[in-house]
Amino acid sequence: MKKGRRLATGLLAGLLALAPAAWAETETVAIAMDARASGTPFPHFWEQMFGSGHAVLALRDDYRRDLDMLRQATGVRYVRAHGIFNDELGVFELDKQGKPVYNFSYVDQIYDGLLARGVKPFVELGFMPEALDSKPHAQKVFFYKLRASPPRNYALWDGLIKAFAQHLVDRYGIDEVASWYFEVWNEPDIPFWNGKPAQATYFKLYDHTARALKSVDPRLRVGGPATSAVAWIPEFLQHVHARKSPVDFVSTHAYGNVCPDVKKVREQIASSAYPALPFILSEFNATIYTRTDITDAPYMGPYLASTIRDCAGLVDMMSFWTFSDVFEEQGVVKTPFYGGYGLIAERGIPKPSFNAFAMLHKLGEQRLPAGDGPVLATRREDGTVVIALWNYARPAHAKPDGSVATPKRFDVTVAHLPTGTAATLWRLDAGHGNANTAFDAMGRPAYPGIDQIKTLQQAGSMAPAETQSMHDGKLSIEIPPQGLVVLELKP
Repeated sequence: MKKGRRLATGLLAGLLALAPAAWAETETVAIAMDARASGTPFPHFWEQMFGSGHAVLALRDDYRRDLDMLRQATGVRYVRAHGIFNDELGVFELDKQGKPVYNFSYVDQIYDGLLARGVKPFVELGFMPEALDSKPHAQKVFFYKLRASPPRNYALWDGLIKAFAQHLVDRYGIDEVASWYFEVWNEPDIPFWNGKPAQATYFKLYDHTARALKSVDPRLRVGGPATSAVAWIPEFLQHVHARKSPVDFVSTHAYGNVCPDVKKVREQIASSAYPALPFILSEFNATIYTRTDITDAPYMGPYLASTIRDCAGLVDMMSFWTFSDVFEEQGVVKTPFYGGYGLIAERGIPKPSFNAFAMLHKLGEQRLPAGDGPVLATRREDGTVVIALWNYARPAHAKPDGSVATPKRFDVTVAHLPTGTAATLWRLDAGHGNANTAFDAMGRPAYPGIDQIKTLQQAGSMAPAETQSMHDGKLSIEIPPQGLVVLELKP
């Protein structure tokens, strides 16, 4: 996602865009489980929070329509956006006497719009207003030219934070705002922060910001360091402990094979002075690059399913970056499918990743033992067993050794299912829930016509459910490379 960010090591490192070849014979995977087995809690940590483009976009109708789609398909509770203090929102300026003038008109419209849709803000506090910019001529990042400098006057910055927080409490009530999160800045370890030295100056910003927030009400939740690639976590926790600065959660970012990084951070927190501190991965995705063969592709189904399985129990919330391609970091969107980070392409067209989230939303609240294969088995409160199965394959179906991915046949055996259990499944793969095929057939027009947009919206919708026959708790399902299946076994 971020210009200049290094890619997290692991799953996607060194991906090669190799031409696909014919599939080899189908591989068989045996899955055995017990519908009555003891389960472990499985909160839906992967779908409670999503990222979005810079905050001003929340005033657009298409942003809000995409958020409505997300709300209907997932358990989203929070949305995070950059730039709540960007000058395009007009929050802060100085009068002729150098006194601060605050204007929360657009802030109110943004947060009113989220709350009206049943979604709370995860407030990222940044970037620097022009009137507070200590380095006004420094290089600006992104299409909207964010200001990455420390404040030129910390008394004015503290005043802004206090006025902002007090306004929110006055407007929405402390009980509501205390349920939000306030994150100090975004990725200060890379060029979104130009303080020198970066870590020490960010820690100063954090101390001031956290204390200013808590001065309004101690129930307001504040955290950081919101770094890229899980940087600075031990140093941050040592700093806030030494300075007795408020901290209510740790946040950082990871891309690619995120779960080893998540495990690392969880261990760092456990060995710190705050072993029980909540951990929020406030950005993740399969790649930091705009890759049509990754973020626009069915590849995202197996990626998300395996990431959820491997990160379970290690993180309190993880926020996919982003829910929509209503997004302007690289400029105004030029075509509906360009490898953007969003789940929903321009003009409200669902991507395979959107359908993956909608399918995985069906998982239950208890995780069941099911072996070490590409499977995630769960049970709902009513006894319904829900199983995710997937066939992970690299883009273009190529393996690291140059061989070609194959279809997989899953032979599933579930013991102790009630008589008459109905089996229903949903598919995501190249031929199901994938608008790319229709877009390719159109010649990938930069500006699809109205009828073409309707065709793409329909083609990208989640494929209809299928009924699957079962015999003595057994069934077989074939899944192509980059395919995801969610199977519901309902009493």
